[in-house]
Amino acid sequence: MTQFSLPPWLQTVHHDGSAPYVSELYPRLGDTVRIRLRTGLETPLRRAYIRTAPDGEQVFTALEPGPADPSARWWQTEIAVNQPVVQYRFILEADDGVWFYTAAGPCAHLPLDATDFRILADYEAPEWVKTAVFYQIFPDRFYNGNPATDPHEDEYELMGHRPKTYSWGQPSPGGFASVVSFYGGDLPGITEKLDYLQDLGINTLYLNPIFTSYSNHKYDVTDYEHVDPHLGGDAALITLRQELDKRGMRYMLDIVPNHCGVWHPWFQAACNDPAAPESEFFTFHDHPVDYESWLGHKALPKLNYRSRELRRRIYNGHDSVFRRWLRPPFAADGWRVDVANMLGRQGEIQVGHKVARGIRRAVKETRRDAYLMAESFFDSSPQLQGNEWDGMMNYAGFTLPLWHWLRGFDQGAIGIGWHVKSDGPWPTAALAASWQQHLAAVPWAVALQQYNLLDSHDVPRIRTTVGGHDALHRLAAVVQFAFPGLPGVYYGDEIGMADEEGFRSRGCMIWDESQWDHDLLAFYRRLIQLRKESSVLQTGGFQILAVEADTLVFQRMGENGRILVAAHRGEKARPARPLPVAHGGIPDGCRFVEYFSGAELVVAKGHLPLPPLVQGAALWQMVGGS
Repeated sequence: MTQFSLPPWLQTVHHDGSAPYVSELYPRLGDTVRIRLRTGLETPLRRAYIRTAPDGEQVFTALEPGPADPSARWWQTEIAVNQPVVQYRFILEADDGVWFYTAAGPCAHLPLDATDFRILADYEAPEWVKTAVFYQIFPDRFYNGNPATDPHEDEYELMGHRPKTYSWGQPSPGGFASVVSFYGGDLPGITEKLDYLQDLGINTLYLNPIFTSYSNHKYDVTDYEHVDPHLGGDAALITLRQELDKRGMRYMLDIVPNHCGVWHPWFQAACNDPAAPESEFFTFHDHPVDYESWLGHKALPKLNYRSRELRRRIYNGHDSVFRRWLRPPFAADGWRVDVANMLGRQGEIQVGHKVARGIRRAVKETRRDAYLMAESFFDSSPQLQGNEWDGMMNYAGFTLPLWHWLRGFDQGAIGIGWHVKSDGPWPTAALAASWQQHLAAVPWAVALQQYNLLDSHDVPRIRTTVGGHDALHRLAAVVQFAFPGLPGVYYGDEIGMADEEGFRSRGCMIWDESQWDHDLLAFYRRLIQLRKESSVLQTGGFQILAVEADTLVFQRMGENGRILVAAHRGEKARPARPLPVAHGGIPDGCRFVEYFSGAELVVAKGHLPLPPLVQGAALWQMVGGS
């Protein structure tokens, strides 16, 4: 296949959905918005057009030269928000040919509509998430606030194993017994540690499942209507809500609508009586012994959403699960939906979009400002168009590409005992392209709500992923907090916790401060503070400025300033040399201060005089910007 090189001047072309380029992020249907395009000062561009497609027929609108700028040429026009989703791209007529510019970048070929920029009409984003910094807690492993509620061996049996509560941090046996190995972490324990979280700067908790179940992970729910008594019961959640309110903090619950546990009354009723109303909630191949389950795990029977009654109980009904927990006295601020990529999907049954839209309708009717986030490790852009999930756990669009860049490509899959691996480092260009294509696939308003994570209860901790390298851990954290979207910290990452034998990433939170990495903790505090205060990081645009063998530089820019991030993965330092930044619309004389060191740089002749970059990340904040 012949590779085609684009002319260098196209690198100076930029547009995204942020304020400098689109006059209104959340327009109403019938509004008119101003669209702006930025190019370099010296380009062969003669004319520029914006291409829209109202009701499926394309329309070209000429852009006019905008106000003068010492660092860039601006072109602008206005377009009507005349349908729920307005898609557009730019057509550039230049001395050296005709070029196209979409959310995926410049190109010479005729682009697909899927890469067009998108504006959503009448879209309401939860305003509070703009300044949210999430902290994910696996409740059983965080803190034991009430030992009296710890599980005991005589309480129940699950798959031939009885529960046992171990001393904090003591490894448990492997195999299925580890599923019923507990450490006593509970909601009173979380409430007791709110001062620690507030001091860290956290303002939103994401709690792994807390509903009644027999396992420590609680994805095998047996009762959607009550908090597990081993976690403190309903009263403990009400108390947590009250204490969060006193501190101006919020929390999000985790729900498993894809499957339940075998001891859920619905499944027991279906097994005991094929004529029971609940029998249609499941798919039996040979009643009652053979049934559809999550990835073949018979302890987790899969729910069948062809059932109208199931849909009523889970989300449609007035007292449905999704609605109930958003109301007082629990008043959760949002939901995280487990394995959303599989929800409503089962062979010939493919109602995932219908289910997601129904959940969204129920959630937003109950609480308009609730945040609805879902889990998927894969491309979820079809469900991120403003009418299903507010955001995803952004493994595909942020986390996995970053991991590959830091450790080398390493990808596994269900059902295979090996991984696809690369012997060499993953190209920086591949990281940049992966990020850009995922950003291009969703409206900008939705991109700002993606849940960006470095790790979770399901994957290795970031400290383990980077082989214990502190500099790479910090690099990952800086990039996470500066990337478009919402940052989520997994409990203990801020003090340097790594995977442990017998626990993997679900180790008991370390409360012995002598074992903390206090420098790392201070580093996280500063990052969190910056993210909560910086409008540029909250809503600013995004542009990749440099792609080198071991270095990536990008900027976030808004009406109130700019922030540059230079991430260097190499063990050998990048030598001091000027970095071209004129193509980013950054004018000469612009001053930047490095957030952690206080070093200052001034742009001259279109270049930023970068000092040597050691392994890690530098964050340069424009003087006077926010």
